[in-house]
Amino acid sequence: MKDTLKTTRDIARELARKYSTMTHDELDTLESVLVPMKFAKGEMILKEGEICRYIYYIEKGLVRQFYFKKGKDVTEHMAPEGEIVMCIESLFKEEPTHLQVEALEPVVAYGMPKAKLEEVALHNVNIQILYRKILEESLINSQIHADLVRFETAQDRYKKLCKLSPQLTLRAPLVYVASYLQMTPETLSRVRSNIILG
Repeated sequence: MKDTLKTTRDIARELARKYSTMTHDELDTLESVLVPMKFAKGEMILKEGEICRYIYYIEKGLVRQFYFKKGKDVTEHMAPEGEIVMCIESLFKEEPTHLQVEALEPVVAYGMPKAKLEEVALHNVNIQILYRKILEESLINSQIHADLVRFETAQDRYKKLCKLSPQLTLRAPLVYVASYLQMTPETLSRVRSNIILG
């Protein structure tokens, strides 16, 4: 990973390239919304019971979203750089979240406060498009993950994850990858050795 320090302008351009073309003025507006944040490895970005007020764009590092079910920690989503993280229900209902977001590596993120983003989106059509596309992408990713664990065999789940997000299988601890794919770490180890041997 390159260690060049990016400015908020660079991040605004990156977001515009990914989600929507923008005029110079719109880039200025988007840049004014971005809040740079840093988190140490293991630090909680969002804790259970807090209200999610930001859409996070991960500029560097790896984060995971998880919750507790019957005392077990379940990984729901993981995002390396270039991806978006938010607790969508908490964000829109403005209610405490059951999900938690944790930095698995040192993280540099840019938060887009929902209230501010919605305010500027009213007057900037391309920022409105960016906002909509971010939400669409989040919903599509949730659907892809739901279908993956619902319909695929353990081996196909892992193969598909390697194809969709190779970074996760290389960087995230195995126990979280297994949880994300809804299998035990033992099953994941077996699946991985079968693929290597096969």
